[in-house]
Amino acid sequence: MSDVRHVLVLPDRDAAEEVAQELSDRFGTAEEPQLVRDALAGEDDAEDAQWLVVVEDPEGRLDATALDALAAEYEGWLEAPLTDAP
Repeated sequence: MSDVRHVLVLPDRDAAEEVAQELSDRFGTAEEPQLVRDALAGEDDAEDAQWLVVVEDPEGRLDATALDALAAEYEGWLEAPLTDAP
């Protein structure tokens, strides 16, 4: 099985931090999710930055529908999973 990386897109840092905590509480994720600031193309204003929560899922056990629902609670969404398949 290939490693899966889930990327949740959130509107701001506070939402991203809360989602990262919820991932641990709800899904028992072992690894700390990575928070990444993603400035929108062509925008210099920090207010226009989205935040990404990157979750490694080496066993592929996280449910994408549940992750999308969690992100939606914070006005975000789940990007299509990224796999490290050759």
